[in-house]
Amino acid sequence: LLLRWRGRRGLWRRVERARDRQERSLLKMDAVARSFREQHPSVNMVSILSLPLPELSKKLRDGSLPPEHVFYAYVGKALQIATETNCITEFLEESETQLRKAKPEKPGLLYGVPVSLKDSINCQGHDSTLGFVKNINKPAAEDSVVVQVLKRQGAIPFVKTNVPLSLISYDCRNLIFGQTFNPLLYTRSPGGSSGGEGALIGGGGSILGFGTDVGGSLRFPAAFCGICSLKPTGNRLSKKGVISGVSGQKAVAAALGPIAKDVESLALCMRALLCEDMFSLDSTVPPLPFNEEVYSGTQPLRIGYYETDFFTMPSPTMRRAVRETKQLLEDAGHTLVPFELMDVDHVMFNFCVRGLFADGGLSFLQKFKGELEKSRMGLIFWLAKSPDWLKTVLSWIVKPFVRRTSRQQPRDSTANPLPTSAFPPQEFCYQFIAQWKKLNLDVMLCPMLGPALSIGYPDKLSVAASYTMLYNALDFPAGVVPVTMVTDEDEEELKGYQGYFRDWWDRLLAKAFRGSSGMPVAVQCVALPWQEELCLRLMKEVETL
Repeated sequence: LLLRWRGRRGLWRRVERARDRQERSLLKMDAVARSFREQHPSVNMVSILSLPLPELSKKLRDGSLPPEHVFYAYVGKALQIATETNCITEFLEESETQLRKAKPEKPGLLYGVPVSLKDSINCQGHDSTLGFVKNINKPAAEDSVVVQVLKRQGAIPFVKTNVPLSLISYDCRNLIFGQTFNPLLYTRSPGGSSGGEGALIGGGGSILGFGTDVGGSLRFPAAFCGICSLKPTGNRLSKKGVISGVSGQKAVAAALGPIAKDVESLALCMRALLCEDMFSLDSTVPPLPFNEEVYSGTQPLRIGYYETDFFTMPSPTMRRAVRETKQLLEDAGHTLVPFELMDVDHVMFNFCVRGLFADGGLSFLQKFKGELEKSRMGLIFWLAKSPDWLKTVLSWIVKPFVRRTSRQQPRDSTANPLPTSAFPPQEFCYQFIAQWKKLNLDVMLCPMLGPALSIGYPDKLSVAASYTMLYNALDFPAGVVPVTMVTDEDEEELKGYQGYFRDWWDRLLAKAFRGSSGMPVAVQCVALPWQEELCLRLMKEVETL
């Protein structure tokens, strides 16, 4: 007991040091931003912060706007948003050194652009904690490939942002750095697991950020904070040097992608990253440069759409968002074709959940060994540690009372662990693509969970990730674009929300949606694998309309 007490005391000291470092980072940001303002009182910070990324990058590259002005404008704004939302974990002080480097003869597409990074993206000399105390004071030995490419393109990574513990959540809280808040309404979650990025960019403290997505981790923050993001096909951008929440699993394809205020910023980012540097630094990434012809195409599209997945009942605003967007697209000359989703419940439980924890949760449990906080993962821990016979008995007892899982078969846990070759669900993927081809679709318009849930609810409502996780299981590129806001009429209609199963999860989701008037709601745009440019084209069309 004494040894255990001393060990926990040592872990708490680590937490205190990490929090001190976070506080020093914010003080440093305050000092450098104030010093710049005092030395350059005539610089119009507001006009710099109002520039969209394409215009800003053009001014930086042609020399009409000094990088120093842009950098310190965003440092000051980022500090303000961090103070309000608790989204920044660390200021990357070497960014000032990079800023002072001479302008190259041929500047990259992102020359002088300050960018923010999710905690799990390795940056040399800095921790990637994932919210785990054991990862404090374990700085990365080298930059991840994406950070190396960003620097070669002239971008300046300047902060790292907060995440939920282990990344397996679409809220944003951990024991080390605490809860991150939604910049639009502080009682709401910013989404997760790239929640710090969502809060910072949604509040205007960064113009371009990078996160990961293993079930909606880029799309939730963008949708909840009223901005845009793109989850590419799993291997379109390099994940080398990016830390995963569940190591080794292949059932639910993880992807690294950008998050920004608008679609054109995402497209500019993809142009910059899909370059020879990316392909040479990571040879597992297919050498597919950005296809400008596809993105800039003008021919009418044939677009599939659906309003619900028949697993998670959409909120009134979600349904209205799809309907209104469908009508606008039709009015613009595009063809909209109904698409019927099948067996989403089967995909969620048998491919996604069982695939993520195909080893019985052992590798996931190992990450929590010796950690101070496990309470939010209590049920997973208890089930993972329970004997196989008990889990089988419990599944049969619970099944009649939980309609949502009544179609799922209990796993024969006496058999060998599920082989990774069984994932991703190839047969389901082939069937989905066959239906897509039969309808002769170019892209798909889908609902996106929204509005932002109240803080604390996402951890209890993992089942509501069905709209996003489907496209990780299929490994299709998917992006989100905000299209509307919750109205008083939507709030009134929500009073009749019962869900498809009328169970505890449905009742909780209705409660989590309430009181959201004025909050943004997005739609999801989807394309077939490796067709990010087509996905972005639909996103741009939706945004414009």
